Amino acid sequence: MKENTVATRNDQVAADTRAEERTLVPPVDIFETEEGLVVVADLPGVNKDGVSIDVADGVLTIRGNPGNGLRGDAVRHEFALRPFFRQFQLSDTVDQERISAEMRHGVLTIHLPKVAAKQPKKIAVSVAS
Repeated sequence: MKENTVATRNDQVAADTRAEERTLVPPVDIFETEEGLVVVADLPGVNKDGVSIDVADGVLTIRGNPGNGLRGDAVRHEFALRPFFRQFQLSDTVDQERISAEMRHGVLTIHLPKVAAKQPKKIAVSVAS
């Protein structure tokens, strides 16, 4: 799996395609197991409803929008919670139909199972009459 922030093609004028909002790149750990790959991403302040995981054209995209969780009007702002964004190019060995994810205490765990190896098939020979 290769990290890859993939540029999307857009026929609009460049000024219209630029996002005003800045994003953070979440740190990740990637582990290989017998079943596949496991991606662990740190998304502080993001809950289950604030995370989005998409797979399109072999690219895994992780987006996270943190919520401040505080009620009331702020008296002073000294920091801002920024959204997270990161993409990875998936290899052909990842079974994209069986990808699963779970979120716990701001840590996102994505399971990328391997494609099942094709088993050799025994073909029976019959006698033609």
